[in-house]
Amino acid sequence: MESTESSYVSSPEQPQKKSPSRPASPPLDSVEKPTYIKLLVSNAAAGSVIGKGGATITDFQSQSGARIQLSKNYDFFPGTSDRIILISGGIDDALKALELIIAKLLSEIPTEDGDDAEPRMRVRLVVPNNACGSIIGKGGSIIKSFIEESHAGIKISPLDTDFFGLTDRLVTITGALEEQMHAIDLILSKLTDDSHYLQNMHAPLSYAAAYNSTNHGLKWGWSKVSA
Repeated sequence: MESTESSYVSSPEQPQKKSPSRPASPPLDSVEKPTYIKLLVSNAAAGSVIGKGGATITDFQSQSGARIQLSKNYDFFPGTSDRIILISGGIDDALKALELIIAKLLSEIPTEDGDDAEPRMRVRLVVPNNACGSIIGKGGSIIKSFIEESHAGIKISPLDTDFFGLTDRLVTITGALEEQMHAIDLILSKLTDDSHYLQNMHAPLSYAAAYNSTNHGLKWGWSKVSA
C-alpha cells in the first residue's frame, strides 16, 4: 500500500476532464444538481486512495470529473478511527469517483490462492440526521424498496448521543460492488432532492474543527458524554 504525508488533504483544484457518458448540450432542466458523498475509510485505506505524491487521487478526479477531499491524518469521525472522504460534483461524476475508490480498495484485499469469491467491503456513508427520513420513508418503505431493487444490505445507525453536538448518522451498504453502487445511486438521488442534505455540502470536513467552533473550552476532538 502506498504511503502518504499526513498534511495532504486533496489535490489542487484545477480544470477536470469530464466523463464522456453524458450527451452534449442537455436541456437546462436536466442539468445535474451539485451533490456530495461523505464516506469513512481507515487511515491505511486513505493513504491508498491518495497515492504516492497524490497521484491516485489526482487520477480519480481526472477520470470522474468530481472533486475528492480527505480529512487529515488522525482527524477521525467521532467514535471511530476512520477518516472522512468527501466527493463533490454532479451525481454521475460523484458516483464514478466513488466506484473508482471502492474498486481500488477492493483490489487490495488479500485473497487466498484458488479463492474465486468476489472481494467485498462495507461502505459507510455519512448522512445528516435530518435528511435520513427521506431515505427511510414512512414505515421504512423507501429503504425497503432500495434493498429490494439493489439486492444490497442497507442499515442506518441510530444517532450517537454519546458525542454532544454530533448530527450525522452512518448508512452502511453491504454486498457486491455492483449491488452497492446501485444502492448508493438510489440513496444519493433521493438525498440530492432533500434540502437538508444539500445544506451540509460545505460543512467543515474536520469534525474536531466543527466541534471546537461551538465549544471553545476544548482544544481538540469530540467529548464523549458521561452517563
